[in-house]
Amino acid sequence: MPAAFPLFLTLSGQTVLIVGGGELALRKARLVAGAGGDGRGARLVVVAPEVHPDLGVLAAEVRRRPFAAHDLDGVTLVFAAGEGEDEAAQVADLARARGLLVNVPDRPALSTFIMPAIVDRGPVTVAISTGGTSPVLARRLRARVEAALEPGLGRLATFLDGFRTAVRTVKSDETARRRFWERVIDGPIAQRFLAGDEAGAHEQLVKSLNAGDAAGDAAEGGAVALVGAGPGDPDLLTLRALRVLQNADVVVHDKLVDDRILDYVRRDARRVYVGKSKSCHTVSQDEINALLVREAQAGHRVVRLKGGDPFIFGRGGEEMAVLRAAGVAVELVPGITAAVGCAAATGIPLTHRGLAQGITLVTAHGAAHGGQGDGSPSEPVIDWTALARLDHTLAIYMGLSKASLVADRLIAAGKAPGTPVAVIENGTRPDQTLIVGSLDRLGALAAGLTGPALILVGEVVTLADPAKVATDILTTLPVPGRDADIPPGTGFKAAV
Repeated sequence: MPAAFPLFLTLSGQTVLIVGGGELALRKARLVAGAGGDGRGARLVVVAPEVHPDLGVLAAEVRRRPFAAHDLDGVTLVFAAGEGEDEAAQVADLARARGLLVNVPDRPALSTFIMPAIVDRGPVTVAISTGGTSPVLARRLRARVEAALEPGLGRLATFLDGFRTAVRTVKSDETARRRFWERVIDGPIAQRFLAGDEAGAHEQLVKSLNAGDAAGDAAEGGAVALVGAGPGDPDLLTLRALRVLQNADVVVHDKLVDDRILDYVRRDARRVYVGKSKSCHTVSQDEINALLVREAQAGHRVVRLKGGDPFIFGRGGEEMAVLRAAGVAVELVPGITAAVGCAAATGIPLTHRGLAQGITLVTAHGAAHGGQGDGSPSEPVIDWTALARLDHTLAIYMGLSKASLVADRLIAAGKAPGTPVAVIENGTRPDQTLIVGSLDRLGALAAGLTGPALILVGEVVTLADPAKVATDILTTLPVPGRDADIPPGTGFKAAV
């Protein structure tokens, strides 16, 4: 939740009291004078012994005297913008006692609301707040938003508002209406309007509405997008993924999807949780497949949101095959897979001249119904000898519970027991943990971690950022060619 909940007040005909008559009071008066929403604006009452001339022009009433408690009668909003701190505190206390909204500039502790930095494209308004912590930062952000928004957005909003009743009459279904407006705003009609051809935009919108836009409705039928959410950090979400999320009617998401990424989902979209964890599959893959088909065939735009990348140990291929067989349109939106994201977050290069000539991605979990007889994943069929022989970095997914088994298999296949390894838990997230050590200690390194976690095996681990290492039990071993390829000071010291 935000530090301050954003609201927009309609002040048409409402009385706003400004206590103070100087430059600060004038700035507040200018902000609220036209905030009526219908052109009338607020009714400003100013109380101060001396009043700036421009403030007197904006005010409907000026009371040239000190503030009194009865000045709060009939007031909706209060600004304590005078010079005296004692007066500001008094005004704030009396206003709060009456349940009135009050703002004391630069004193958020006394205020019940904070004035944001405002981008005005009336009737389009963008308000930016830092919760009172940094007004200068809010103004800088406002400047960036100002530069990004077309000057004609307000006129476009008014233009579109004139068609709302007609669109509601022609398209009784809420989903059809939303998609129609999305096509208008994202397509040539809005572009034409913003380019200055308002008559042409009007004609084109009327034609589209009267024709029923059957072609557009058909093109916007149900479909599924298999979207990779990346390893956790929302900043690693692709721009395409963000756009698809914001257009989705239904989002079917996994346990590994960070809650901060779900904040990008449109507020009125349905969210369906189908998360899985080891030996705990609340929703089976067959049920997920059926759900995706059912929602798409109902005409919804569905996002199947997966941690990492859908096609790297994400069962995206299985879901794609089922959807294609059912005749459902499928889009693939790739994501940053865990190996790439976690390596970057810990400063480990997956390949490095003289240390690793390639990268191999493997999973430590096979298909369900393994030898345990409990439906849990079995040991995958892997050529451990080939993996041990390759001059590659090994990235092992879903290997936390099988860390000891992985180490035993690799060592038995010829991998040196002292090969550097890294276990990265919650990679790219604020609670990321990086533990480094040697292959023969991998089971101990992984003990106690709950994941999600990625295991990296190879000499590149010695290049990890030392500042990000939680535990270092790596025994430094001589590696042919390493000293010539690694700059001094970038390796780990031996553990004591």
